[in-house]
Amino acid sequence: MLPITQPDLAPITRHLRAMFGSRLLIAAVYHLHVFEELSNGPLSIEELRDRLQLNERPAMVLFPALCAMELLAYNETGQLYITELGHYLTQNQTPNISGYIGLEQGDPGVIEMALRLKNDGPLQAPEGISFVKEGEGPSPMDDPELARMLTLGLAGRARHLSPLVARNLSKREGHLLDVAGGTGFYTYEWLLANPNSTATLLDRPAVLTVAAELLDEFTQSERPGAAGIKERVTFLAGDMLTDDLPKTDILLAASLFHDWPTPICQLLANRFTAALRPGGELWVHDAFLNDDLDGPLAVTDYSAQLFWNTKGRCYSRAEYRNWFTEAGLESTPVNIPTQMDYGLIWATKSVDR
Repeated sequence: MLPITQPDLAPITRHLRAMFGSRLLIAAVYHLHVFEELSNGPLSIEELRDRLQLNERPAMVLFPALCAMELLAYNETGQLYITELGHYLTQNQTPNISGYIGLEQGDPGVIEMALRLKNDGPLQAPEGISFVKEGEGPSPMDDPELARMLTLGLAGRARHLSPLVARNLSKREGHLLDVAGGTGFYTYEWLLANPNSTATLLDRPAVLTVAAELLDEFTQSERPGAAGIKERVTFLAGDMLTDDLPKTDILLAASLFHDWPTPICQLLANRFTAALRPGGELWVHDAFLNDDLDGPLAVTDYSAQLFWNTKGRCYSRAEYRNWFTEAGLESTPVNIPTQMDYGLIWATKSVDR
């Protein structure tokens, strides 16, 4: 991994995302009664889900968060139990601070979080599900104003992280497919580092309009080689869930899987694998849960934010690698941190496939 010289902006995003973790905590204590359900002893994830009537996605947002807060933990058989600290949120502990937590139980954000946990999303879908296509209907990102707002809102993060990602992606002559590439900055930086390669940026048409404007800005910078990038990048409007994907040597999925539930993630892994040429590489840049699904806190807060705004959540590297294996890829064991609590993992397609 190449050295990183720019400051990590994680403290800023951690403060932003902590709001969603706080909502989880208060909802767990006062609206779902998680700690009272566990007060008589450990329960398996399935048993606790059944008692709380939670689907897989909200459970895998809530339980890792409470573990990251050191309020719950897993025993040797994988059951969840209340930690010494967590007992101070139960009614039978004297003293306890559940009443203090309860002062915020009427907060509208907490009430809505509890409803979304119980419903696995907003009651009036697609209300509250931001920027993600709903069923056979149009994508919210086909709205030019909405697409511009989100794409430009994400531009600062992409500008900061894309040089770090480009430094660590494979250096090779060939083609990069950046799926749901948004601003395009990851593509532009990779092309700058690989002057004999080409790339395709796949996204919704309204998003690509903004990406083209950002490319104009990028190519007009004084960075060596930037002026020639426009000739090497293709903008391709499409739907990654249904449209044919162009063949490629490297496929980049940056902050992509976390917008989708587990079955769609497996579908995407299968589709991405099919798009890779033999010897190709699938790279994922995202924020990852621990493989034990017990943190880290910054990522469980982010998972809560994603749960609020999308159909997905954060996943562990083990979950990704399982999708890769099911799709026929060979996962690499290396984990590459970037910044802002993100990192890179990748898998390869056999030269015989």
